[in-house]
Amino acid sequence: MNPNATPADVRDGLAQAAPAAPTAQVAPAGPPSVHVRAVITWLAIFPLVAIGMLVIAPFSESWHPVLRAFVLTLVVVPVAVYLVVPRLMRAYGALRRRAPRSGASA
Repeated sequence: MNPNATPADVRDGLAQAAPAAPTAQVAPAGPPSVHVRAVITWLAIFPLVAIGMLVIAPFSESWHPVLRAFVLTLVVVPVAVYLVVPRLMRAYGALRRRAPRSGASA
């Protein structure tokens, strides 16, 4: 209870408790390291390239390898950059927030 509260404040529910001691807040984790981002990017790119190669193989057999790579990357890069990598980064962040940190007291 606030020691300066008047009886009217108490009656009307306006009296507030004394401010609580500040609690320790956990700072949000920073961005993932460059190594984690590299692994996440690889996890996004490899399956997309493998699936893409299988999909375009029937009609691109006679194409020059550079043309095949060009067509494949026209699809794979935007899908990875705008869809897959952001979702994997969100999933990694959620896992990182859930996992207990070493040295943290319970």
